[in-house]
Amino acid sequence: MNGGQSQSRGKEAAPIVVHRATGRGGRRVSIRGQVAGLAHSDADLVEFLRRAGLPDAGELLDDPRWVEWQGGRVHAYGAD
Repeated sequence: MNGGQSQSRGKEAAPIVVHRATGRGGRRVSIRGQVAGLAHSDADLVEFLRRAGLPDAGELLDDPRWVEWQGGRVHAYGAD
């Protein structure tokens, strides 16, 4: 876990962004710049990615080349 810091590395941005938790919980998810929805769990996030054509999405969640977690803890979806 990264203590709230973005996991993005290198010059190229990750195609999937999990934004900071909302005040009521849940995190907005963007895929290639398009909002995919509001995730309340990893299962929600995986479903958004599956719908976007990434069937093995569960394996990508901890790969900073694919997913950038912004603000808060990685895999945490509640309002802190």
